[in-house]
Amino acid sequence: MALFFQMLPSFLLIFCRITSFFVVVPVFSSKNVPTMFKIGLALFISLIIFTGMGIQQPIPMDGQYVLLIIREILVGVLLGFLAYVFFTVVQTAGAILDMQIGFSMANVIDPLTGVSSPLLGNLKYMIAVLLFLSFDGHHFLIKAIIDSYRWIPLDNQLFDRIYHGQISDFLFRSFSKMFYLSFQMAAPIVAALFLADLGLGLLTRVAPQFNIFVVGAPFKLILGLVLLTFLFPELISQFQNLFAAMFDSMEKLLQLISGTQQTSP
Repeated sequence: MALFFQMLPSFLLIFCRITSFFVVVPVFSSKNVPTMFKIGLALFISLIIFTGMGIQQPIPMDGQYVLLIIREILVGVLLGFLAYVFFTVVQTAGAILDMQIGFSMANVIDPLTGVSSPLLGNLKYMIAVLLFLSFDGHHFLIKAIIDSYRWIPLDNQLFDRIYHGQISDFLFRSFSKMFYLSFQMAAPIVAALFLADLGLGLLTRVAPQFNIFVVGAPFKLILGLVLLTFLFPELISQFQNLFAAMFDSMEKLLQLISGTQQTSP
């Protein structure tokens, strides 16, 4: 029993980080994934990590133990949230396309997230999840949270990094990169639809009797769907680059918290 109570604090800290990671990270945080499966997977991975780490240094359950729990939860949430930010690139790009094509008037409730999402964003998000699973991305996410203990042990300096603004600066740069990737993903169709709007505007000037509101909306809808069909094969390479950028940012966040990396994502 003495050995059990000596190991319990360290195991609970590991379990808190793993559980908070699965609560936020894409794919695993989906409502379609049962809660019991998440808890069981987090417990199983925690046991693997704990048996690999062993008892390096006993952690007493004193007043500072609550702060240690909060710190481990923040580490897991930061890693999962950073991955989630890069997955929102797909929905943001879809929202931009919906506004240009005209689908923004028919936003639907996404059963995976429980919030209103754009039609094309929801379509691209489902394709991104399927490609992510086909690329074994969920295995890389599990490997990332396991490898986090190599960069960020239980006695990490997360609060010091947050106090000096390094984490917030990194997250701000990650948000900027997210919007950049969103506009980059939606740029070809947005540029084509802008030229279509320009052409329809010139047509209105040349022939004022031409009812642009009746013809313009179906024309933009058909043009947007045709361009989207032609660009669908390029989604594989776009999502590969997106996933590579996501894992690269997660690695840099681990290095930043461990004190071996600058703040640029």
